Amino acid sequence: MTLKKGAYVALALPLMLAVSSAKADLLSDIKTRGELKCGVYSDVPPFSSPDPQTRQLVGMDVDLCHALGKQMGVKVVLMPTSVEARIAVIATGRADVLIANLAYTKTRGKQIQFSDPYYVAKEMLLVKQANGNKTLEEFKGKRISATKGTTSEQSIHLKGGKAVTFQDAASAFLALQQNKVVGFVTNTMTGIKMISQARKDGIELAMIKEPMALEPIGVGMKRDEPALLASVNASLKTMDNEGVIDHIWETWIGPKTEYKMVREERVQPLSSLKFEPLE
Repeated sequence: MTLKKGAYVALALPLMLAVSSAKADLLSDIKTRGELKCGVYSDVPPFSSPDPQTRQLVGMDVDLCHALGKQMGVKVVLMPTSVEARIAVIATGRADVLIANLAYTKTRGKQIQFSDPYYVAKEMLLVKQANGNKTLEEFKGKRISATKGTTSEQSIHLKGGKAVTFQDAASAFLALQQNKVVGFVTNTMTGIKMISQARKDGIELAMIKEPMALEPIGVGMKRDEPALLASVNASLKTMDNEGVIDHIWETWIGPKTEYKMVREERVQPLSSLKFEPLE
């Protein structure tokens, strides 16, 4: 009897492992249910926010979710989340993928896995117009403002500046306008918008050409899901080659929008980018 029981356990163990392995294959689950749960911001325009008329979520990330689902052959269910909770929706399995202007950092790379980036965001230094032709080297040791606890703040330390932090971007930006600091760091898109706003107030600002830091933006997924990662990467590459990502970009943040962003990088492996990841 003992031998038969042992034999039963021995035979059952591979089956149990197989079932466990199957459950761990998130891509198979997605294909079986026929839907991709895609995490997006609940209200962060132009990435994902409610349309004033329909109250449905619209934006760049929303369109990317639907394009990804179409490429993978499944329908999309949007899972709204906040900036603070966006990593958690993946870690807890509430969403299968996360498309929320998500930049790769060392910390996030340990929590979730990232797709190949579909664009590279840049932390940029805004200065008064008179300093516009200077290099980043000339700002070493100088007071530079940023929002507290952000990658913008990290980039100041990375480049040897003296970080002066504030609880919100508006206060950090005001410090530059009032000459309390020599520069203010934010992402390119926000920087362009703030320069335009300052010009309306009679203040001429400029953006130093060299980035403070590079932030590859990709799709977030649960770790140890190689099949899903491969499928998302292949889908992004096809979307890039067929101009789908370009069209979405032009619609929401391109040169003809208020953000005036030009897409420079293509979908490529994270390992091919030469950059120093932020924490």
